[in-house]
This record gives sequence, structure tokens and C-alpha cells, in this order.
Amino acid sequence: MYDGLIVFFGTNDIEKIHWFYSCICGLKLYLDQGGCRIYSVEGGGKVGFCSHTKTIDGDALITLVTDRVDELYETFVDEGIEVDDIPRLNKKYGIYHFFAKDPDGHKVEILKFLWDEYYGGKPTG
Repeated sequence: MYDGLIVFFGTNDIEKIHWFYSCICGLKLYLDQGGCRIYSVEGGGKVGFCSHTKTIDGDALITLVTDRVDELYETFVDEGIEVDDIPRLNKKYGIYHFFAKDPDGHKVEILKFLWDEYYGGKPTG
């Protein structure tokens, strides 16, 4: 029924956002429309940022799922990106994660599902 999913956010600086999501997070640029850039998330989905759209204050959260939580944490710290704390286990949700802020202040979660330990393996659907 659907061919994909793109979630869009506003940005105050498309170049800083590109640096963060492409160079730091490692997302591949899918489409550059000038004022909007869309990045592919390996495993499915896309996230886009547009300079003509207002940024969101509040509870918006971008979660990137990866096995490389510790490696990305070190990269974020080395690059001076604001992080909330060291990566940690959240037993309630069966995840290992940390939070950071992108250049526009969007909250970004870097997360690893602990499939085997908490869920008995990856979901099939």
C-alpha cells in the first residue's frame, strides 16, 4: 500500500544539519532539493530537513537504531555534540541508548534493541 516513510523536520541551518546527519551519524543523502534534504536510514525509512519549515520545540524525537551505540557516542563527544549522559541500559524497554541534540536542538536517540536478552529474538513482521 505504501512505498516508504519520510519524516520531515524544520532546520535553521541546512549545512549544519547535513554535517550532523551525513558526516557524524553516517546517513546517506537520498535527495537534495536545495532547501530540503532527505537522508536514507539503512534498514528502512527516511528523515528530511527543510529550511522553509519551522523547527519544533518540545517532544519530537528522532531515534536511530544501530549496534554501534558506543562508537557513535564517542564520535558525538569527540565532535562536541551535546549528549545527555553516557550510553545506558533501559531494562523496562530492553534497550541500550543515549540522547543527544542535533544542531537545531532536535532530540536524537541512538538506540540498540537488546533482542535476544529481552525479546527472545528479532520480530518477524
